[in-house]
Amino acid sequence: MPAPSDALLARYQSELEERSQFQQQLVTSATEQGRDLNDSERELYERANARMAELERQAAPLREGARIAADSRARMAELEGAFATARTGNRAGPAVEYRSAGAYVVDLIRAGMGNADAGQRLEVYNRAAAHQTTGDNPGLLPEQIIGPVISNIDASRPLVDLIGPQQVPSGGSWTRPRITQHTLVGKQTAEKTELPSRKLVIEKVPVAADTYGGYVNVSRQNIDWTSPAIMDIVIGDLGDQYALETEQAAADDLIAIAAVGPVIPATPDMMAIATAVWTAAGQAVAATKGGRLSLVVSPDMLGLLGPIMPGVNPTNAQSTGMQAGQFGSGAFASVSGVGSAMSWALPPKTALMFTSKAVEAWEDRIGSLQVVEPSVLGTQVAYAGYFNVLVLEATGVVKITST
Repeated sequence: MPAPSDALLARYQSELEERSQFQQQLVTSATEQGRDLNDSERELYERANARMAELERQAAPLREGARIAADSRARMAELEGAFATARTGNRAGPAVEYRSAGAYVVDLIRAGMGNADAGQRLEVYNRAAAHQTTGDNPGLLPEQIIGPVISNIDASRPLVDLIGPQQVPSGGSWTRPRITQHTLVGKQTAEKTELPSRKLVIEKVPVAADTYGGYVNVSRQNIDWTSPAIMDIVIGDLGDQYALETEQAAADDLIAIAAVGPVIPATPDMMAIATAVWTAAGQAVAATKGGRLSLVVSPDMLGLLGPIMPGVNPTNAQSTGMQAGQFGSGAFASVSGVGSAMSWALPPKTALMFTSKAVEAWEDRIGSLQVVEPSVLGTQVAYAGYFNVLVLEATGVVKITST
């Protein structure tokens, strides 16, 4: 029966490997999407580091004890073998296996002629041994949980990343100055005549951050007994849900105010798509008098854009080509020179063209918060953040649809 210290050491080692795999999963996900670790992933990575350091500290004396015990058992086995040899004059040897029936017959003949070694080999070989299988000891077989928990959530936020969130200022509410009337410059009608004049009017646009978050109350038993550790999984899933909610909020806000733009036919050619993109770009730039253009499309629009704009040596194309494997990493293509991304949050058959002067995003991600509830042996964990999408020029957001 394994010693309790061996079982505890095995649990520590299993959790160390699990935490290491969890860290590698975070890094792999960010690497595949061509980005850095986000705030939520970095927080989870650091929490795993802290737990691994604590596990190493706890395991060190147990490992040393296991080494001492193993050395002691080895010395005892040597002594027992020596005592057995001294008592019987026979050396304990390994199990006997005959390579063929002929070798077995040879030993039978030699034993009949009085050969002691052959007789001992036959005695060892013919001993009846009970066969022990896993079915005889199911209580000793641990339940194997391999790899990280499977989740179908992609916590990337292509639309929010295209806008580029800024830090929410302290206080949670603020104003953005916006010019509603510009000064006037014109041609002088004649020498000594009065030049055009108009005052500059700047209004205050009030902004208030919305709070997004959720929480779970986890029992102490669930925290102590689960492997993989439930707390990391809960916090990671809360962070993923926060990302999904804020991406959807950004999409809903832009769809609600977007100006009506061009319509792509159901079976378009390259020129039809290029015409729609250029038309929408013209509308957006005309509304904001400039700014960086961005295009975000719904998943089903990839079926229209991708085949017409191949990613392998495109010739005389309106695009440098689209790579389907990169659509989850933010901007994955350039359509008519406009950086493009795909967001699941947009409704079907929809694309949005907007400029950097038309839309702003503001965010302050709080991350995870925890509080212990001793009366129920629980830990309440929450995840939250402040987020807001500010539309400065509604006509600078243009909706492209497909029939």
